[in-house]
Amino acid sequence: MKHTINMMSSATSVKGQGVGSAYMEQVKLVREGLADKFDVYENARMSADITHYHTINPNYLLMKNKRCKNGTSVCYVHFVPETVEESLNLPKLAKAVFYKYMLKFYRSMEHIVVVNPYFIDVLEKYGIPREKVTYIPNFVDKEMFHPLSPEKKLNVRRHFHIPEDKFVVLCAGQLQVRKGAFDFLECARRMPDVLFVWAGGFSFGRMTDGYSELAKVVKNPPPNVKFTGIVDRENMNKLYNACDVMALLSFDELFPMTILEAMCVNVPILLRDLPIYNNILFDFYYRENDVDGFVRELQKLRADKSYYAQGVENSKRGNQFYSKEHVLQMWDEFYTSILRC
Repeated sequence: MKHTINMMSSATSVKGQGVGSAYMEQVKLVREGLADKFDVYENARMSADITHYHTINPNYLLMKNKRCKNGTSVCYVHFVPETVEESLNLPKLAKAVFYKYMLKFYRSMEHIVVVNPYFIDVLEKYGIPREKVTYIPNFVDKEMFHPLSPEKKLNVRRHFHIPEDKFVVLCAGQLQVRKGAFDFLECARRMPDVLFVWAGGFSFGRMTDGYSELAKVVKNPPPNVKFTGIVDRENMNKLYNACDVMALLSFDELFPMTILEAMCVNVPILLRDLPIYNNILFDFYYRENDVDGFVRELQKLRADKSYYAQGVENSKRGNQFYSKEHVLQMWDEFYTSILRC
């Protein structure tokens, strides 16, 4: 007899955020890969063997006891107060209430899954026992994200009005101060002969931290900066293939899906040197700490073919490390271990 998993999420209701991408990938992976063991439902009004919460909607918490009366609960942690702090511009009281609710939701769960082992310590600081927390990384399907042929890459560049011979630096993600948007723009100012493309927009509108200042730049961008706005996920593979480097200069992250997506395409990755990457990205990427370093790395990637080739190989190794088979096995072992019957 197969067991049941009810995936609870509203992540796809807001376009252009990694939580939605992670949700779609995880559900597809489990539904296809563990079909012999589990029947997977989404937002069903039922009491399942495992109720897996991907977002922290208030109605989910209200209905938790009813939903989980015959089974167990799991919450996927995609953010903590520290990561929200630099993302949304909310009144102090609203933040305090939201953070209190967020932690209450996490504490109410029987099991917690984090996408980065770094956050096991963070959650413990908030009173969540380590033994309740399991690390399972994000995953990207290679059928959706993969390298295109040189001819197709040229066609993609033409489609996006990108010159064929231009060196292109891409950032993919929500347009936020936390994502290093102003450092990205400063790099563009210092490298006028390079095209900088930002794929993403204001997923949370005016609540986005730095919205007013960033909106002005989007309306009147520098000549070598292109803002695409929010791009449907099925079109992102084309954009990754149209770029030469993926540069995500965020000041804090958990485990960005965009990094995994770019690795699938085998482009070099440049990131800010953050401690949270150490145990998940190892040496799969180039790293620097400030604009001077970012510009230096980008110039070297553009001028030094062997250095660029090493970046491609690093990305390929990262893609192989986070294989579909390995992550599926982790979910299989986790779900099986928490079943009550």
